Amino acid sequence: MGSSEYHPLHIFFFPMMAPGHMIPTIDMAKLFAEKGVKATVITTPLNAAFISNVIGKANGIHIQTIEFPCAQAGLPHGCENADSIPSPDMLQPFLLGTRLLQEPFEQLLLNQRPHCVVADMFFPWTTDSAAKFGIPRLVFHGTSFFSLCVLACLGHYDDVSSDSDSFVIPNFPGEIRITRMQAGSLLKSNDITVVSKLVEEARESDLRSYGVVVNSFYELEKVYADHYRKVLGRKAWHVGPLSLCNRNSQEKANRGKEASIDERECLKWLDTKKPDSVVYVCFGSMAKLCDSQLRAIATGLEASGQDFIWVVKKNKQHDGEEWVPDGFEKRMEGKGLIIRGWAPQLLILEHEAIGACVTHCGWNSTLEAVTAGVPMVTWPIAAEQFFNEKLVIEVLQIGVPVGSKIPVELQGDIISWESVEKAVNRVMKGEEATQMRNKAKVFSQLAKGAMQEGGSSYSDLNALIQELSLLSH
Repeated sequence: MGSSEYHPLHIFFFPMMAPGHMIPTIDMAKLFAEKGVKATVITTPLNAAFISNVIGKANGIHIQTIEFPCAQAGLPHGCENADSIPSPDMLQPFLLGTRLLQEPFEQLLLNQRPHCVVADMFFPWTTDSAAKFGIPRLVFHGTSFFSLCVLACLGHYDDVSSDSDSFVIPNFPGEIRITRMQAGSLLKSNDITVVSKLVEEARESDLRSYGVVVNSFYELEKVYADHYRKVLGRKAWHVGPLSLCNRNSQEKANRGKEASIDERECLKWLDTKKPDSVVYVCFGSMAKLCDSQLRAIATGLEASGQDFIWVVKKNKQHDGEEWVPDGFEKRMEGKGLIIRGWAPQLLILEHEAIGACVTHCGWNSTLEAVTAGVPMVTWPIAAEQFFNEKLVIEVLQIGVPVGSKIPVELQGDIISWESVEKAVNRVMKGEEATQMRNKAKVFSQLAKGAMQEGGSSYSDLNALIQELSLLSH
């Protein structure tokens, strides 16, 4: 599609300041820019280098970056963290602090006059800001249609007897059961916290916004895409999998941050392994597991006998490496590869040696595994990850649960090493594993087809651009 056709359109992209939100938003900005749209990413000084690093790898695409003057905007010191979502003690001041960005954001809208704003769900106030200037605001949640439907269907539901009793999600396709504990702040509660208040504001803001852009594709969750748009009446466009906009190995290797391992060494190690023989273990950029849980993972992986790549988050808590079982790394030489820090995840998942992945069910990682045709061991940690697990296991049937029932901060009983061993072997060996892998590979082909010319996501993106172009005149 020629760039001249859409040249006049200018879109602001405003992601939440955390890797799991910034990375897909930048991927989306790339897709729009490839269509000739002028794309501008709004961010803060601490995150500008992170964003520039990702954009810099995009061949021949120009994306503008505008930084907020953070000190002037009043964000609390220490909470604007480019490496992860703010720590629990900083989350409240962070969420309150982002509201202080409203005035400088509106000044940018006044000066730049974009035709549309794509803003993270964590910034519900952007709907009002955009409306002041007659600019449509699109919401980006960074999750699945399935989870968006759960969020909408639980909006005003509080008929639950206890935290641990499961109930069928009301007005939702299929008999999907969850517990109040898994729903967390999504259910109405007498305990009004900053997070629960934000969830309620986001719901209300969603309804007043122009619509929602979703990092998914129709063939993956058509029942829920239809339910969201036709039954719940929400305007929404699926434009994913967004990760597929990274087409060369350099873009894939440095998507987000410089990898903590040379990607060539990593791929060379995988080249020595048989197809579908390696388990990839990664819990995303946000999750922080305690030492005893990391030790259980190590013991479970060793007991499974499977080759593995394991990404362990670098943080002060693990500087001493107390979690490493005695002699573990020596025994695992050649069999297991531990990456401390950031991994070239797309390149790893795409390698034919990867047979399964252990995931926290964050939507980015879940969709990247689907796109690569890799079945999953599901280990949700928090938020809507428990809903994504339901999609993977009960609907798509391309994964097995490790047994995580409640958010990690509430877990008294950790997941045992025996549970890790059992789940890993179940997803890697036997007839059930073969069936899951075959299904996963079908979804992988559908994902790639959705992004190609004439595909469902390709067509939805074009339709959205055309609609915004008509509005801008």
